[in-house]
Amino acid sequence: MFDSIKNIITNFDYSSISNERKEELNELVNYLSSKIKQDEYINLVFVCTHNSRRSQFSQVWAHLASLHYKVPVNSFSVGTEVTEANSRTISSLKRHGFVISEEGDENPLFGVKFDEVKNEILLFSKDLSHSSLPTENFAAIMTCSHADENCPFIPNCDARIPLRYNDPKAFDNTELEKQKYDERSIEIGTELFYIFSLLKDTNA
Repeated sequence: MFDSIKNIITNFDYSSISNERKEELNELVNYLSSKIKQDEYINLVFVCTHNSRRSQFSQVWAHLASLHYKVPVNSFSVGTEVTEANSRTISSLKRHGFVISEEGDENPLFGVKFDEVKNEILLFSKDLSHSSLPTENFAAIMTCSHADENCPFIPNCDARIPLRYNDPKAFDNTELEKQKYDERSIEIGTELFYIFSLLKDTNA
């Protein structure tokens, strides 16, 4: 793993997560623990309206958390609408030290590398009908209130779990833009790594 990313992971501060928020995170902890104990395949699909910011961050950090804690989980992201992975999201990941390639013009495919060995994470905007997504045995993780409220039914999911985050889009084209995107990414990473850290005994 690239040193810059390893340094971020080492400095995740789980104590920054409030007890109230930990109670909210426990729903996903319990879902994952149950799947692990039953030796069942685990898929997490992070859902946000445009699949451009919070859901993309979540896909990346969940993938790394699963590798870091050796919990076998496949992570995906999806939107209720197809747009593109926002350029500010990609720029934030680059600032963290990820190496990112880009292919295509409209809704480009971004290959996100976190070391020189592992396969890259593929980021692009898609909706629930996309062929790359699991059609069963998955939990839908709702990362924004709009998607949670306006996507009342997700076919064949095992569970629908709210894990809402504030949208960094509110700071687009302001002097706080970079700071707020990085803060949101780190917040999501911290919480997902915290969740997976509670699973290591379950997975032993």
